[in-house]
Amino acid sequence: MKKVLSLAFVGAMALTVFGIKTSTSQAATTVDSTHVSVVAGDTYKSIAEENGVSISALEQANGREVGGFDIIYPGETITLPTSTAVQQNVETTQTQAQPATQTTQAATTQSASTQSAGTFKISFYDPAVLGSNMGYSGVAANLSVFPKGTQLKITLSDGTVLYRTVNDTGTFAYSNPQQLDVAMPNSSIPSYGVTSASVEVVG
Repeated sequence: MKKVLSLAFVGAMALTVFGIKTSTSQAATTVDSTHVSVVAGDTYKSIAEENGVSISALEQANGREVGGFDIIYPGETITLPTSTAVQQNVETTQTQAQPATQTTQAATTQSASTQSAGTFKISFYDPAVLGSNMGYSGVAANLSVFPKGTQLKITLSDGTVLYRTVNDTGTFAYSNPQQLDVAMPNSSIPSYGVTSASVEVVG
């Protein structure tokens, strides 16, 4: 009889070691809010399910390899992931997401401040050829339409987008309020020479 009981006990221990619950097992005994004591038949999976945590979180809290083979024994104390750790994970996730939200808000604000000025005829000129040292960041316009310093977003008919600041008024632009003369190196001026563009005031 003693031999039979010994075999039954050894069999139950083996099942526990390999993470198989026996029908006589009970739930892990709670030691305190962050610890439980293993009873026969407990596994990391069963303890995780009973305490509403993931197996990987339970493994991490106990210094085990995530996804590894977890052997536990009756009487062993298992540490439960704390709510503080969970909260820190949530806060970290929120912090990481925040810059993207701020960027989106900034883009929305910038978009909202852009004002369409309509469609303009666009010609090009090279200031250097005219002996000017004004550079290529400017655009000549009728100053009664766009005062000096006005920043423009110019979307050409072929989809090219140019950002220019009004810094001059040429004779041609002055006499044609719906035309802009865009500064550009001769080597970059499109072969078509004159085109149309959608113009927006961005600052």
